[in-house]
Amino acid sequence: MESFWLHFLNVFFYVFHTVLILFNLFAWIFPKIQKLHLYSLFITLFSWGILGFWKGFGYCFLTDWHYQILRKLGETAMPSSYIAFLIEKFTGWLPGAELVNTWTLILTVIALICSIWVNFGNRK
Repeated sequence: MESFWLHFLNVFFYVFHTVLILFNLFAWIFPKIQKLHLYSLFITLFSWGILGFWKGFGYCFLTDWHYQILRKLGETAMPSSYIAFLIEKFTGWLPGAELVNTWTLILTVIALICSIWVNFGNRK
């Protein structure tokens, strides 16, 4: 029975975490969810920065939880970046940590600027 739940949670995290990443990048585009997008980005940045103060910059509690499940399922040698992990899983190529971390931060900052603009700077 435990195996069923581990596999279920593994699939859940693949789907939920990937959808959340896409949401964080692009949900600022849709007016009805722009505030939710901004909150989601703040939670993400809180995890990366504030929790990261104790766990290491860029710490993501979702990645941590998913990796715990993957370890129980026998997965080893996972990169610290979930983005790098996904790229390797779906393409077979493991990009360098610096490349992934740089682009992750750049795209997140762009999404944050867009979100702040559509939520506050676009008032008439």
